[in-house]
Amino acid sequence: MVKPTPADLFVDMGDGINYETQVRSLAGYITPNNRFFVRNHGATPVIDASEWRLVIDGTGVERPMELGYEYLRSMPQTSVTRVIECAGNGRKHFAEAHGRAAEGSQWGSGAIGAAEWSGVRLSDVLELAGVTGGARDVMPEGLDEPRMQRPIPLAKALRDDTILALDMNGEALPPDHGYPARMVVPGWLGTASIKWVGRLQVSEEQLWSHWNTQDYVLIGPDYAPEGEAQGRVITTMPPVSIVELNRPARLAPGHHVIGGRAYAGESRVSRVEYRVDDGVWREAALCEPNIAGSWVRWQFPWEAQTGQHIIRVRATDESGNNQPDSVPWNDLGCLYNAVVPHPVQVG
Repeated sequence: MVKPTPADLFVDMGDGINYETQVRSLAGYITPNNRFFVRNHGATPVIDASEWRLVIDGTGVERPMELGYEYLRSMPQTSVTRVIECAGNGRKHFAEAHGRAAEGSQWGSGAIGAAEWSGVRLSDVLELAGVTGGARDVMPEGLDEPRMQRPIPLAKALRDDTILALDMNGEALPPDHGYPARMVVPGWLGTASIKWVGRLQVSEEQLWSHWNTQDYVLIGPDYAPEGEAQGRVITTMPPVSIVELNRPARLAPGHHVIGGRAYAGESRVSRVEYRVDDGVWREAALCEPNIAGSWVRWQFPWEAQTGQHIIRVRATDESGNNQPDSVPWNDLGCLYNAVVPHPVQVG
């Protein structure tokens, strides 16, 4: 870790390299760099941009090549505001719902953040190398210790908002967030947005790696294996909502405006509903902006009465997918997006 991770902004996941954002510290639409969660699989590498090279090779390109940092800076730049969410966000709720903890760091709701990412469209980078007519997959590889790599289909790689990011919120990528270059693959699990990218392998064959066969797949009785994977390969993220209160929370009696955020992977959130105790589901107000691939802020007024209460919130996307009441077990504890009861003590 390079950046400070004070306890009022972050929850230490216990390994010294992973920190979730304290959701109560979120303010504004964009998550500042100093509050953005950190999910790494090893120590943050120290990379000299003047010596760094991006290798583009594989059976799916006509002209294998290497590009330098300044060359990428000289290419046409683009910016997108998008959310990145770890597939393990909410993992600790499996223990609450199923009576046993899933494997991995016990993330709460803070392994998620929205940033303005700026850099080069991946399609422009691939065009330089000449993608073949038979190209199928693109697999970015990181320069971190485990050499993180996870393939994406060529169609996703060529989307206008899939970028090789050089900047985060108007400044060069911080070391913990992928300097000098990282992938931003909107709507997909965070692991697809490989940090510290050093290679783009383009293949005419379907590609597999540890991180889409043994890790970041849904393994359990409800999920059949796919190809070389031990379960269902995770791609897009499902609808999820976050309440911007401590859990459990304490509030004084009286009028409050309860707020939070909702995210729906590649889609846009169409509706957020809330329920207090055993009351009816009501619709919360959505605040602009509401960007597909990013999140939307929501809020509702509450006249809080003294006592113990439960707040529940659920999001629905434009296709009608919403948060379920329960999520089937999976061994790695990924994609927990069930409605989570949020206890609030008033008075």
